[in-house]
Amino acid sequence: MRQIKLTYFALFVGLTLLWLLVDDFIMARYQFWPLRKVMVHFSGVFGIVAMSVAMVLAVRPRRFERLFDGLDKTYRLHKWLGISALVIAIFHWGWGQIPKWLVGFGWLAKPARRAGEGQLHEGIFALLQRFRGLAETIGEWAFYAAAILVVLALVKRFPYRWFFKTHRWLALVYLALVAHSVVLTPPDYWASPLGLVLAVLMVSGSIAACISLLRRIGRKHQVVGRIESLTYHRDNRVLRVDIKLDGPWPGHKAGQFAFVTFDDREGPHPFSLSSAWCNDGKLAFSIKGLGDYTRTLPDTLKVGDAVKVEGPYGCFDFHSRKPRQIWIAGGIGIAPFIGRLQALAASGRGDNVDLFYCTSAPDQRFLERIRELAERARVRLHVLVASEGGRLTPERLRQLAPQWHDSDVWFCGPAGFGQDLRKDLQRHGLPPRDFHQELFNMR
Repeated sequence: MRQIKLTYFALFVGLTLLWLLVDDFIMARYQFWPLRKVMVHFSGVFGIVAMSVAMVLAVRPRRFERLFDGLDKTYRLHKWLGISALVIAIFHWGWGQIPKWLVGFGWLAKPARRAGEGQLHEGIFALLQRFRGLAETIGEWAFYAAAILVVLALVKRFPYRWFFKTHRWLALVYLALVAHSVVLTPPDYWASPLGLVLAVLMVSGSIAACISLLRRIGRKHQVVGRIESLTYHRDNRVLRVDIKLDGPWPGHKAGQFAFVTFDDREGPHPFSLSSAWCNDGKLAFSIKGLGDYTRTLPDTLKVGDAVKVEGPYGCFDFHSRKPRQIWIAGGIGIAPFIGRLQALAASGRGDNVDLFYCTSAPDQRFLERIRELAERARVRLHVLVASEGGRLTPERLRQLAPQWHDSDVWFCGPAGFGQDLRKDLQRHGLPPRDFHQELFNMR
């Protein structure tokens, strides 16, 4: 999280400094119409930059994964930038439209035209000047479309299958806003370092938008396979899906995840890999029925069904700088730890690990499988059933794992639960970099 926060603030601070080099904000602030012009340009630059970076991150570029500590964190930055772009766009639209309405109502005087203000520019800028009216219209309608689509993406009740389809339309809206920005960006901007940054980001964002519209996101990392077996644990509503791949898989580390498509109409869903890679073309996923779609999988999936798997992604890979580890799984958050248990079971080198499995719906067959793997891996397993022994609190964790100072913590489960643990442990001296949390929320 720290890395994406730094990136977010560095992006906007750096952009502000570049903008101040080319625009005379101080001279404009004492008069309304010059100030309006400056604010429209300022917000326009910020809005298209935020959208451009968000668009690039949307195509899941591998080179940014390690930088942001996994695709889950990369998508969190993508979400923040999308929300920021919407807020900035509202600010931009307000400065552009509201003064026009005030003039129409007679509440504000029109600005006096200065000599030479209507003079056409030369070369390419003279050509762009002819399309100013069209560019303004395109930008206004693209803003309305973007606002609707971003709000829909943030509404969790909006079905995932419709979110998956409508969110792609943002790529088309983005291309319209690029055209709007190219025409209306002041010529002086293009001749400065700010112009170079804008050009690079808008070209990169446009390429990413085309990849999205052509449905090529992650295509290089997709492998087709078939369901080999299905095991449903009714008590905790967890479905284990074993898949046999028909193509080459690059291999994965325990703790990573992949996007799985069982139905093209529904689209890909992210699931943690719950199997170690044995170079045999086999993968397993443990899927809990939490949403409208995942609850239907036990009844709709059949052995032999074709699937598409894209990945692997994520940096939840148990790479440690400390001699001990504490694993905390909440509910279906046990999935990435199952894969790691399988990897350690072959060597029996898990004697420096404590695994806390917290569940409110225990399934005995499911628990027996985890106990067997933990015993073979020599991992100390603590099963905490909420209805029997109470929930795992930060204080209880520190009591049950007194060597937590010498450990790094790996958490996968409900976000609020993880935040409480993180805050408490850091307040008692755990360095922030020693708490690893999967942010498994792609919306």
